Amino acid sequence: MTVSHHTPHKNKTLATLLAFLAGGLGLQRLYLRGARDPWLWLHLAALPAAAAVSAAWPDADGFYKLLPIMVSGLAGFLEALVLGLMSDEKWDARFNPRSGKQSDTHWPLAVVLVASMMVGAGGLIATISRLFDLLYTGGSYG
Repeated sequence: MTVSHHTPHKNKTLATLLAFLAGGLGLQRLYLRGARDPWLWLHLAALPAAAAVSAAWPDADGFYKLLPIMVSGLAGFLEALVLGLMSDEKWDARFNPRSGKQSDTHWPLAVVLVASMMVGAGGLIATISRLFDLLYTGGSYG
């Protein structure tokens, strides 16, 4: 008697949505690769890093205190785009090699990708603008 081992099928739209909504915490990494993924722990390390910056420099601008969390969140938006734009064949080869199913994404993935692009680009522009304001003018514009 042979026993076939099927791994659960990983949904591309769900992984992209997790990256969009909670990419800064690395939930998409947990969903795709499990708790042993080192990049998951790097995302989670942004929280104690922000606390360490706050403790080390209590008089610093709040932007600097939240910068590790913002960088992790921006990386999550980028990962949402990378995951969502991956072809279904490549997705199945990488994340579903033994699931026995084929991925077939539809329009909800496109909606998540558009939202990721809008929010991620806006967040990146705002972060860069505030960083340059603080570094070059000392925060005189806000």
